[in-house]
Amino acid sequence: MYQTSDFRNGLKILVDGDPYVITYFQAVNPGKGSAFTRTKMKNLITGNQLERTFKNAEKVGKPDLEDHKMQYLYQDDTGYIFMDMDTFDQIPIPVETLGDDKDFLIENAEVDVLFFNGRAIGLEFPNHMVFKITECEPGIKGDTAQGATKPATLETGMVVTVPLFVNQDESIRVDTRTRAYMERVKV
Repeated sequence: MYQTSDFRNGLKILVDGDPYVITYFQAVNPGKGSAFTRTKMKNLITGNQLERTFKNAEKVGKPDLEDHKMQYLYQDDTGYIFMDMDTFDQIPIPVETLGDDKDFLIENAEVDVLFFNGRAIGLEFPNHMVFKITECEPGIKGDTAQGATKPATLETGMVVTVPLFVNQDESIRVDTRTRAYMERVKV
């Protein structure tokens, strides 16, 4: 069990039978009355946001979450197929479960699959990943005075905004938390 004094950003808790991750919290100690903690949480199954206030000594449960290192293999009619790196078991994860996370899937990429009560509920990617640009307008030399940007389509189909000097067939590093361009990389 967690107490409100244990709350921090990124902590996974169990609220009303569902797993949540705390995205924001604030401990409030008013001059009159008892202290409380104001939180914003994201449901790990549905992705819905929830704002909730907890009393000072209130306790919440620890969710039954497990991380398994898995390798993405391919997509078929049942969903996305992943292989457990320890047991070599292959499991399908439905398209609805992944949501926008599918934009980061490259064949043979190793990711952490998050399981709740034995059921896959989501993926956890490294903070930064490298992708190849498959489609991008060419940059014009000398047209970078104001930090202008342009859209670029990556190998997974995701579109990110990049500076004008980045060209097609180059590789870039993308922040998986914000979906933002970070830098060009040489492969």
